[in-house]
Amino acid sequence: MKFQILIVDDEKNIREGLAKSLELDGYDTYTAENGKVALDIIQSQNIDLVISDLKMPVMSGEELLKKIDSAYPTLSVIILTGHGTIETAVNAMRDGAFDFLTKPVNLSRLTLLVKRALSNRSLVLQHRALQAEVERLNDRNRYSKLIGKSTGMKRVMEVIEQVADSRASVLITGESGVGKELVADAIHTLSSRREEAFIKVHCAALSESLLESELFGHEKGSFTGAVASKKGRFELAHKGSIFLDEIGEINQSIQIKILRVLQEKTFERVGSEKTIEVDARIISATNRNLLEEIAEGHFREDLFYRLNVVNIHIPPLRDRKEDIPLLIAAFLEEFATENDKQIDGLDPKARSALYGYNWPGNIRELRNCLESAVVLCKGNVITPEHLPPTVASGAQGDFIKIDLGTTLENAERLIIESTLTSEKGNKSKTAEVLGIGRKTLHRKLLEYSGDE
Repeated sequence: MKFQILIVDDEKNIREGLAKSLELDGYDTYTAENGKVALDIIQSQNIDLVISDLKMPVMSGEELLKKIDSAYPTLSVIILTGHGTIETAVNAMRDGAFDFLTKPVNLSRLTLLVKRALSNRSLVLQHRALQAEVERLNDRNRYSKLIGKSTGMKRVMEVIEQVADSRASVLITGESGVGKELVADAIHTLSSRREEAFIKVHCAALSESLLESELFGHEKGSFTGAVASKKGRFELAHKGSIFLDEIGEINQSIQIKILRVLQEKTFERVGSEKTIEVDARIISATNRNLLEEIAEGHFREDLFYRLNVVNIHIPPLRDRKEDIPLLIAAFLEEFATENDKQIDGLDPKARSALYGYNWPGNIRELRNCLESAVVLCKGNVITPEHLPPTVASGAQGDFIKIDLGTTLENAERLIIESTLTSEKGNKSKTAEVLGIGRKTLHRKLLEYSGDE
């Protein structure tokens, strides 16, 4: 892509001389003899940079700068000035000029300034292109909060489209922060139940006794504090959908009652013998490996198969880094709007840091990182200093220090235990990452526990 530069000067020799010099550097150029003509060109052409004299008839450089700053805030302006008006040029920079050059113009200095200014312009154009791509993807997907073009996310969206209007129960799996609730939202939004209630229950946030009451309701006087009868979440979700987040955290007694709802579509409120019928589509989610939970006796196998009629697994962000640029563009626009700021993008170092980081907290961590960056940014471009130290330094938390002289046996143990910690205790994922069988991993961990 060729950048287009507009040179504005009332002296013909100067504007034509600068145009020829910039054309030799590979740029396309336009020329104008005053600010009024320059504005007409800016309105009709895709100008990437303006180089303007200060003192001109009809419309001065100062007035042109103010109009550009107001109507085209991302368009950089380099000011040309005589030695006697340097103070005016400095004032122009306060009004938004990118930089200034004194006449006669030093062409080498001009070349450097142009490259710097257009580097900023590249950031703006890149950011705009990503925002446009996000909008196109949103239009195509029919729901706007799920963002991604990676193979993994395309598969997730395809399954959502296929399963949304069915009656099948859906189990959404994936690490914390990958966006499981957004997938549940999309399923309900695209279903024929979209006009009915969508009730969400975060199971891990409630105690055993409170969760039972929340899910199934209670009668007045059924327990201390039950001063009135209350409908449960299943009852409220009748004809609609219910989302059970972190389903792997619930105990066996609640599991049995949920299983009955799935099998018979009936339940009783706490403290009542009256059976209530319910028609609610159940969508659940977990960051646990439920097959491991079943093997360890923590989760009912029959409930698992009832919940897992359709499984949608959301890959972690580190496995779909091609989605990061789109997520960055979407989050920057969201938080810039919220904070009434103009953010044109990220500088190359900040972008490289965001691409290189491993995002153990997934999309939630990326979102929080960019919200913080927008709030801390005093200008229009996010730089590494606006990012959290662990992200800015490129630290990924994936390194294990093994001292010289460590035996192979101890090094193996350190690698296995560190990987298990990194995978948050998920033994299946740990075995997959290490390239060993689950039985081998279990045997090793039993050996280590015997050493304690």
